[in-house]
Amino acid sequence: MAIYTLTPSSSTVHGSFSKEHETILSINSGDTIKFSTLDAGWGQASIETGKRVKLVERRENIDGGHALCGPIYINGAKKGMTLEVKINQIIPGTIGFTSAGQYPNWQNQKLGLTEEKEITLDWQVDAAANIATTKIKDRAFSVKLSPFMGIFGMPPDESGNHSTFPPRPCGGNLDCKELTKGSTLYLPIPVDGGWFSLGDGHAAQGDGEISGQAIECPMELVDLTFTINEHKVIKMPQAQTPAGWITFGFHEDLNEATVFLLPFISEW
Repeated sequence: MAIYTLTPSSSTVHGSFSKEHETILSINSGDTIKFSTLDAGWGQASIETGKRVKLVERRENIDGGHALCGPIYINGAKKGMTLEVKINQIIPGTIGFTSAGQYPNWQNQKLGLTEEKEITLDWQVDAAANIATTKIKDRAFSVKLSPFMGIFGMPPDESGNHSTFPPRPCGGNLDCKELTKGSTLYLPIPVDGGWFSLGDGHAAQGDGEISGQAIECPMELVDLTFTINEHKVIKMPQAQTPAGWITFGFHEDLNEATVFLLPFISEW
């Protein structure tokens, strides 16, 4: 099986899902890709200073969302099959950030903070020590790392560009902190070839990213193996993780989202 390496550049990064994007790599079932990624806000650590910089420019109408690496074309992937994504290794980069205020997400809107200047907390990330540290005035804080990718996904089978922000049956912004090293994510394939992308690296996150952000960070390494499963038929993502099996249901109404899970629960 082949092993590929992908690094961030203007030709490998995009900010929307679309089956009309040009794929950057074709692989076979069983192949592995070693990614390095930008953070969700298109940032990375400068080689010269170690500080966060943005070296990849966004394109109008295409790059309005998270910085995603891809799309990847998987030979033999057909609509209706299942894509297995095994997470072999995840190593975060050396920096991270958490922000609040100004940006018009629902948390800032509810708290009346959209008119306030954004406040950003910068983190130093030490993968070897498994810790992220920051300082507020004279007080130091540390958080244990549990790195994962917020976005694994493929585009819906509809024309045009689609936002990176919502989760979908074919993946997307899952923000599931249990998708760590050793997990396998199962995604229903929406279009022939898959058109898989990933991004939105997190050094650590609370449940559901309820505060609005995790410790957003670029990733030094995301090592994934892709396998096509022709016999497993699913309508929503599933995952086998070190914490156990997970099933996903998506809807703006949590009651409706729960209904998606009932067939899986009854099977168990």
